[in-house]
Amino acid sequence: MNELLAIENLGKRFGGFVALDNISLSVRQGERVGLIGPNGSGKSTLVNCICGTLRHEAGAVRFDGRRLGGASAHQRIRLGLARTFQLPRPFASLTLLDNLRIPLLYTVAARGRRSAAFEVEARCLALLREVGLEAKARLLPRALTQVEMRKLELARAMAAEPKLLMADESMAGLTHSEVEDILTLLKRLNAEGVTIILIEHIMRAVMSSSQRLVVLVSGRKIADGAPDEVMRDPEVEKAYLGQ
Repeated sequence: MNELLAIENLGKRFGGFVALDNISLSVRQGERVGLIGPNGSGKSTLVNCICGTLRHEAGAVRFDGRRLGGASAHQRIRLGLARTFQLPRPFASLTLLDNLRIPLLYTVAARGRRSAAFEVEARCLALLREVGLEAKARLLPRALTQVEMRKLELARAMAAEPKLLMADESMAGLTHSEVEDILTLLKRLNAEGVTIILIEHIMRAVMSSSQRLVVLVSGRKIADGAPDEVMRDPEVEKAYLGQ
């Protein structure tokens, strides 16, 4: 598999606080990578630096062979780098259908792929069908349950037709069966060719869905490898599992 994302010696500070300390890692096309660590370990900061919502002070981010440099968040989305948020952020006054129509037009159309209105609507409905929300396409987000809101968040990210999807705690607060629903959806997206980075605290979900684990603690990467091997690493046991 070809390298899709490369992070080289990334550093980020907030005043005197070091949030990311010389982070390097790579993600190959088609891979499913779990990014784990305690609260405050730097996971969300790393995601924000990759997406362009935060600027790092040191190092570089390369995506699909291109150094992103000063590329803005919206430029990175158009390149195929999408993310979900820990707290879903739909447009509250728009229907589910229109919540998907906006990112689809904003990103896909910007890549030069112009489509007729009926084709855009058909694609939005297909995405809602894929996450089990087609029957609620004309409703507002407030009509959704918590797990349905998470599914809408994933569908909104998928409307941008990304090469890489970073799912940031997409299963927080869900029941066991709801977690399984989200995992099934993420694995299906991966099978369709989308590379996945899963940022999650639910260890059984990470272990069952990830081909590789990366562990952050206090802004440093302390482990990177096969899930079973990483979880046996003494430094991971001490710093992350508290053993």
